[in-house]
Formats: sequence, C-alpha cells, structure tokens
Amino acid sequence: MEIKVKDSNGATLAEGDSVQVIKDLKVKGTSVTLKRGTVIKNIHLTDDEENIECNAEKVKGLVLKTCFLKKVS
Repeated sequence: MEIKVKDSNGATLAEGDSVQVIKDLKVKGTSVTLKRGTVIKNIHLTDDEENIECNAEKVKGLVLKTCFLKKVS
C-alpha cells in the first residue's frame, strides 16, 4: 500500500520536493527557531504520512509534521 503524503493545503508531496514552513517552529533540543517562510529543499518521505525528514540550514536530520508545511511549486 502506497502512502499518500499531503501538506497543509492538501497538495501531494513527493520524494525530493521543496516545502515552506507556514508558522514559526521551535526545534526541540536546540535554541533554533525555523521562521515562517523558510524553504526546505529535498525532503525525504517516511513510513508515517504525517512526518517528513529533511535538513534545514542550521539543523540536520529534522523530522517535521506535514501540517506545518506547504509545497513550493
């Protein structure tokens, strides 16, 4: 069964897509805050349709919830 991963607007996300953060997010375990509008490139899909893995500028190995992301076309 293939997992359909969707962003906050319902757009389907694919491996390697770019996404944008739709609200400021504090990264647990660090003092870093991902600001609204931050673009994250080359996402990696996980087995969970609500989470993606990615690397941001300041933090590597992040897992983000798709409800805080929107696809960048």
